[in-house]
Amino acid sequence: MVTRSEPLTAHLICLNHHRLLDLSKVRELPDSHTWPALRDHPFAGRDHSHNHEKVPVVDLEDSSVRRHLARACETWGVFQITGHGVPAGLLDRLESQCQRLFSLPAEQKLKALRAPDGISGYGQVRISSFFSKLMWSEGFTIVGSPEEHARKLWPYDHDQFCEVVEEYNQELKQLAGRLMTLMLESLGLPVEEVSWYRPAGQEKDGFPEATSVLQLNSYPACPDPERAMGLAAHTDSSLFTILHQNLVGGLQVSLPGGGRWVTVMPRRGALVVNVGDLFHIISNGRCPSVVHRAVVNQTQHRLSVAYLYGPPTHAEIAPLGPGRSTAGRPRSTGP
Repeated sequence: MVTRSEPLTAHLICLNHHRLLDLSKVRELPDSHTWPALRDHPFAGRDHSHNHEKVPVVDLEDSSVRRHLARACETWGVFQITGHGVPAGLLDRLESQCQRLFSLPAEQKLKALRAPDGISGYGQVRISSFFSKLMWSEGFTIVGSPEEHARKLWPYDHDQFCEVVEEYNQELKQLAGRLMTLMLESLGLPVEEVSWYRPAGQEKDGFPEATSVLQLNSYPACPDPERAMGLAAHTDSSLFTILHQNLVGGLQVSLPGGGRWVTVMPRRGALVVNVGDLFHIISNGRCPSVVHRAVVNQTQHRLSVAYLYGPPTHAEIAPLGPGRSTAGRPRSTGP
């Protein structure tokens, strides 16, 4: 059986990225982390007042939420949400635990190093394998329970980290299911055609079989941010991703068709949602899978937590709507 990691490890330009630098101690940008041609857009921390375009903000409690979601999904492929119900205190505690993790000495973090054929654990972002230059960031990936890797970091003091992560995962699972329904309804797509959807009234309604990955990201201050890249431009291979970021800017999205980069300015209490490749498919191309990247700055440490929401591993993905079945096969119309 093909594992999720095989396409990465077998890629032609897959590099040995296990020699991780302690970026907090680097005073001069090494060649391994120097990217060419990054003068097209200013790095985070510069004045963005010249850029009048702003990512839409959608209040999930607004009575017109579906209309606003449809416009945001189809026009931008990314938006910020308020009224999402995730407690502000939980976001603060999550951010505090991320800071605690990434502030550990390098040798301690390496005890939870992600295995070459694994998904969970500490290391560079997975897409690093597709680029010849390294990124100015470090990450910690969690699939399922965080306890196994948390014990390696804090043998006797991991409970608080695990409790916060598990509480956040539960909150985001509920939010993602709610958001999935709203997004489909906003586009006029039949939610009942989603093969892993369970109608209200069943023991586990909504999308109980949906999968998720939690990605904690750290972008330390960089000595030469104009020639470094925190996270290279890419799209997410999820249905969509829900991102919490601290108040240090750095997330940028490329406008569909225009190629211009817009910074998603942090908004206290809001979460960022970006459409992924799979939702692009089920919307039949109506919603763009947004290209995004993270840039760094010279003075501030940026943290983010990405919740990548996906279908069950057995699900088949195809456009929803008239003439399509849940498995992507044309509906039978009789002999």
